[in-house]
Amino acid sequence: MKSFEVQFRYRDRNEETVESTVNVEASSLPGGVAKATREFVKGLDRKQRFDMNKNGLEISARSTGTVEAAKAKSSAEAAG
Repeated sequence: MKSFEVQFRYRDRNEETVESTVNVEASSLPGGVAKATREFVKGLDRKQRFDMNKNGLEISARSTGTVEAAKAKSSAEAAG
């Protein structure tokens, strides 16, 4: 499994930019973006969803490494 950091950005009805970052684990980038998007949209209320749909949602994603490498690194730090 790989770890991804997905950032969401949209403009609300007061013309302010709303940003949020979600960290997810998935086997591929498209899967990670889909998973993060579902989590992000679940946290919005009705008006926020309307603003997001009306003004568009900007998504940027990047890989933060693999989960196995992160676990190995943290266990090595704990041992040393």
